[in-house]
Amino acid sequence: MTFIAAKWTIDEYHRMIAAGILCNRQVELLKGEILEMSPEGEPHAYSSHEAGKYLTFLLGERVEVRQAKPITLPQDSEPEPDIAIVQPLGRDYREHHPYVENIFWIIEYANTSLEKDLERKSKIYAEAGIIEYWVVNLKTLHLVVFREPLNGDYATKFTLNTGTIKPLAFDDIDISVEQIINK
Repeated sequence: MTFIAAKWTIDEYHRMIAAGILCNRQVELLKGEILEMSPEGEPHAYSSHEAGKYLTFLLGERVEVRQAKPITLPQDSEPEPDIAIVQPLGRDYREHHPYVENIFWIIEYANTSLEKDLERKSKIYAEAGIIEYWVVNLKTLHLVVFREPLNGDYATKFTLNTGTIKPLAFDDIDISVEQIINK
């Protein structure tokens, strides 16, 4: 006998949330599967919070820096990235989470979730068409940058631990790698 996991749509997931079924559970929807999220340790919470403040200061009114809030992707996925740099649509976000076309780039901080963030989430984000995705490896204090989604993966991937980086959406801005990884 073959067992197949039940897949959930975004609408079904939202109905479960509204009904309180997922109350007090740290979960996210990835390709129709409801998955538990890893709890945040101190380095994770500190680093993502400080980077969020830095990016808000650096990018100002040009963006909204959303921390640990859902985004809605087309393939029955509603992940909650540590940081999503999105269009500042104000009250529109009362009606929907940011969609792919609203997202400039995403940052995840990873310690225990490193493999999931580098493998599974990078493919989900690439399939959705997110143009840029960063993963901060909290074990090594490296920034892994994924760019240019192509055929369900990213065509470009590189690692930094010092210097500056210009995000694709804002090539007039130099972002300190050290400020993002909180070295």
